Amino acid sequence: MSAADALEDAETGYSPRERLLILGTATLVTTLYAMTVTIANVALPRIQGALSATTDEIAPIITLNIVATAVATPVSGWLAARFSRRLMLLVSIACFTVATLLCGLATNLETLILSRILQGVFAAPLAPISQSFLLTSFPKSKQGLAMAVFGIGVVLGPAIAPVIGGYLTETLNWRWVFFMVVPIGVLSLVAVAAFIVDRNEGLRAPLDWTGFLSLSIAIAAFQYLLDRGERNDWFESELILLLAVIGIVAFYIFVVHSMTHDQPFLNPALIRDRNYVLGLVLIFIFGMILFTPMVLLPPMLQTLRGYPDAVIGILLGARGLGSFLAFVLMTQANKIDPRYALFLGFSLQGVAGWYMAQFSLDLSTFDVFWTSALQGFGVGLIWVPLTIVTFRTLDPKFVPEGTALFHLVRNFGSSLFISISIAVVLRSAKISYAYMAERTAPNALALDLQQSIYTIWSVDGAAALAGLSGEVGRQAGMIGYINAFYLFTFTAFAASPIIFLARMKTGKTES
Repeated sequence: MSAADALEDAETGYSPRERLLILGTATLVTTLYAMTVTIANVALPRIQGALSATTDEIAPIITLNIVATAVATPVSGWLAARFSRRLMLLVSIACFTVATLLCGLATNLETLILSRILQGVFAAPLAPISQSFLLTSFPKSKQGLAMAVFGIGVVLGPAIAPVIGGYLTETLNWRWVFFMVVPIGVLSLVAVAAFIVDRNEGLRAPLDWTGFLSLSIAIAAFQYLLDRGERNDWFESELILLLAVIGIVAFYIFVVHSMTHDQPFLNPALIRDRNYVLGLVLIFIFGMILFTPMVLLPPMLQTLRGYPDAVIGILLGARGLGSFLAFVLMTQANKIDPRYALFLGFSLQGVAGWYMAQFSLDLSTFDVFWTSALQGFGVGLIWVPLTIVTFRTLDPKFVPEGTALFHLVRNFGSSLFISISIAVVLRSAKISYAYMAERTAPNALALDLQQSIYTIWSVDGAAALAGLSGEVGRQAGMIGYINAFYLFTFTAFAASPIIFLARMKTGKTES
């Protein structure tokens, strides 16, 4: 053993062989988690048809799964510190696998949503605890490389899940997008039991239940408000008003309690670390744009363009391909200032979103493929440097708690923005349909417009009028998706001014 290896072993408490096995197992577990985040997306149109659900009724299959993960993440960090990270992984993977099986066996929308919530709850510990193992078992000099390899699991799941899921949905049925995950869950369980050893003591602080519950209630209330707002005509509905009041009161309690409690749910030591706070802001924005295109593209491609599920899966897999290429690049770019990689990553996502906003009903398969790949490439450039920037200056004893909050913020950003984007699609489509329908009706006053339309579109009979109404609906729907992509674009570019506020230490200097 070389002197460098001996120094690293003394620093971390793990041998090179143990670190390699931990890295492989953590990557497998994260692949399992990442698959289930996106696997339902490609099957959403089929699930919607099979369970007779509308667009906003089917959305909670995605959003409530993510928000359940967000809410349960802090508890998983506390449990991991109080008991054992290894035990938490074993229990979580076992329950997660069972919940995934129940998703595939669901016979109605309510059961499926409940199973997806359970799946999200038990998925909560998988990514943060796996990440905390890497941060505590690898020396700081090798954490960048470890995070790059670990990141392959983050993108491998979203890359392979839509492709395989689309094929299974097309050839069998939508239930197989969940059944295919079960064997991977069993394999992950065996790997954790065999290879993971926990030698680091966490910070065993009591959980601030008042802070946790008030924040959880606020998140759940705002999430449900956004999911159901468009359907219930927003604040014209008593339910939406009640949810808004509950969310505001719960968040107020959380803020006041956190400022006055001796050991609040949000550890003051985390807030005092400048890089960590900036990392939370950036991971929130990153979460907002992470999965949104994967939720918007499948229904757009199937309902407006008639794409088959297998093709949609391949197009979504292009995003994973782009991310994979970026992660490979980042393994060789660990000496570059991570702020530059972050800037480029967010910028590329903004560029991809801008070109998606130029889509029309005449879009080609290649249009979707290259923009998805570019967006994925941006994702791959962001993950590793964002992790490095966030945790570079954080005390190692706060890492389990810090990773839990890190992933909570990311997941909440994802669920929040998905709901907002779907609301934008539905609202814009509704307004655009009313506008165009008024101007294409046979008795419209705009006779010059009438004549230009009716020279190419017959309005003789109910069938012809229904066809015209359907085309207006398609055009209005496309406008809704375009507006959502514009929102995605502006959000991605909004991260740019924040990135260079982070401080990077190199030797004795700080920039």
